[in-house]
Amino acid sequence: MSEDWFLQTGHGVRFEWGPEGARRIGVHAACTVVVDVLSFTTAVTVAVEAGTAVHPYAWRDATAAEYARRVGARLAVGRREATGRSPWSLSPAALRRAPFTPRLVLPSPNGSTIAAAAGEAATVVAACLRNAGAVGAWLARHGYGVPDRPVAVIAAGERWPDGSLRPALEDLLGAGAVVAALRERAEAVTLSPEALAAAAVFAGTPDPGAALAACASGRELIGGGFPEDVAVAAELDAASVVPVLFEGAFTTRTVSDRN
Repeated sequence: MSEDWFLQTGHGVRFEWGPEGARRIGVHAACTVVVDVLSFTTAVTVAVEAGTAVHPYAWRDATAAEYARRVGARLAVGRREATGRSPWSLSPAALRRAPFTPRLVLPSPNGSTIAAAAGEAATVVAACLRNAGAVGAWLARHGYGVPDRPVAVIAAGERWPDGSLRPALEDLLGAGAVVAALRERAEAVTLSPEALAAAAVFAGTPDPGAALAACASGRELIGGGFPEDVAVAAELDAASVVPVLFEGAFTTRTVSDRN
């Protein structure tokens, strides 16, 4: 069976799910947009707004600690492990309260894993509901979204207990918001049916913030004592930063295209 069928070739804006989707279509794109609304890419926007360079890392283990030492960065801990000595975590609300650090290693099995892998082949951007409009404008300004300069928008999704991908509404909404913003600003872009469907879901959701709070992932966070994280993630177009992965870290630096 030819994999070409699944690459959404011929379209300038493509949409897929999870690490495997990123691996299959991201390698063929000029730019990969990673969307992990609850909470990796939302946390990235909060940190980058404060001037922090964010290093994505797949797992929070001994290798992550060693990597943080090597790049001279703080290592983010789990939401429930944040303390006065280690206040940086995957929680966007906690990051807002934490002291400034110039560099932060932010492990995440979903968004961070995709970003770290995609960075080997393409320009990588972190997007969420907070900066969807800014990302769409940035993509349009840099000429992405046409067939010879395709962009792959990857919804990270979550994981079921067995490790398999669980498509997550919050990431579908975030991805759709980016696609809709790009289409609005660049008439020449061509959307795959998958990307068009994602944009339609966002356009058809009258209150994305309410949807975030009521969806499975939002209920999980709220029930676990992190309603502020859901509230921060729901701040539609509140951020103007476009975090671009450059030399291993997300910053606001605009890089020349490497494709």
